[in-house]
Amino acid sequence: MTSNTSPGDVDPAVREELARLRDSIDNIDAAVVHMLAERFKCTQQVGHLKARHQLPPADQAREARQIARLRSLAENAKLDPAFAEKFLNFIIAEVIRHHESIAEDAVNGSAPTAN
Repeated sequence: MTSNTSPGDVDPAVREELARLRDSIDNIDAAVVHMLAERFKCTQQVGHLKARHQLPPADQAREARQIARLRSLAENAKLDPAFAEKFLNFIIAEVIRHHESIAEDAVNGSAPTAN
């Protein structure tokens, strides 16, 4: 969709509110990135623990519980549960990829790779 309004024609109060909202979005994006980094630090530790004890990289029962839990959280937060599930599935796939790599390194006796 296009608009016939040029940026100079927009009310300064609207531009200010838009900037304020975008600053909030930027702050939230930064928080999300930092939270994901912390989550992956934890899942890396889980991957090493699983590898040391020859546990499988994936735990389908845990994944199903997490998906159900996240869908419920999403509903309570007024977020589309299907979107939340897709997001978690994306993260889980990456975690499993990391765990498989860690397990392979453990079997081959090579140093763990940083993912």
